[in-house]
Amino acid sequence: MSYACFTLEIADHIAHIRFNRPDKANSMTMEFWRELPEAIDRISNGAEARVIVISSEGKHFTSGMDISVFMSGSLDADPGNIQVSAEAFRHKIKLLQKTFSALERARQPVLAAIQGGAIGAGVDLVTACDCRYASADAFFAVQETAIGMTADVGTFPRLVRLIPEGWARQMAYTAERLPAEKAREIGLVNEVFETHEALLEGVMAIARKIALHSPLAVSGCKAMANYSRDHSTADALDYVSVWNAAMLRPEDIKEAFVAKGEKRQPVFGDLKPIAG
Repeated sequence: MSYACFTLEIADHIAHIRFNRPDKANSMTMEFWRELPEAIDRISNGAEARVIVISSEGKHFTSGMDISVFMSGSLDADPGNIQVSAEAFRHKIKLLQKTFSALERARQPVLAAIQGGAIGAGVDLVTACDCRYASADAFFAVQETAIGMTADVGTFPRLVRLIPEGWARQMAYTAERLPAEKAREIGLVNEVFETHEALLEGVMAIARKIALHSPLAVSGCKAMANYSRDHSTADALDYVSVWNAAMLRPEDIKEAFVAKGEKRQPVFGDLKPIAG
């Protein structure tokens, strides 16, 4: 299936989504907001890959929401129906929020390879991914403040969990650029690579390591990490005990040990497809 704003290739258990509108700084058009969750849900529900990588072509990862999205439906309320217009606009925002929530909801880990700017909604996107990696020229900016609005599609609930709250507040209040090295220092990105080429090579190497492991175990790790983030330690410990009681797979454990003894890569079955 082809998409308007990105390409999707699946090989060696890795799904690679690459934003391909470099002449427009990979801005997020209306098609993007519809297509990205569709692609992610397809990969997740169909168990078509074991890990998802998101990267981009050109100078910037993404400049954020395209101006056409702001214009569609108009931000101007009907003077005679201000409250009714506000209620409709709230639902429009909630639809946009679902686009990035799909990344968090996916059964597979999602890795972001960020070059140049991750601006505005780009921050919302990458904070919904499992892991973030950057090139040396990368930067992050909560740009919404500079254009007179409050970021509303994911920045605040996710960014404040990833980095010190003071830094999240400073980024939002000032709309300043956070450079790659500082982003690594405060924990927003795992690693910084010197060039765009080295970035993608490094992230794909990490994706291959993930793809070698039991997909059931990796999916369980993601589910536990998400649950533990949002619940108490006691609740998370209880949930992981229930998870393993139901889904610990002896065959995968046996294969891991046998493969190690035979000095070969283990071979694991994929997750089963589920209904969309």
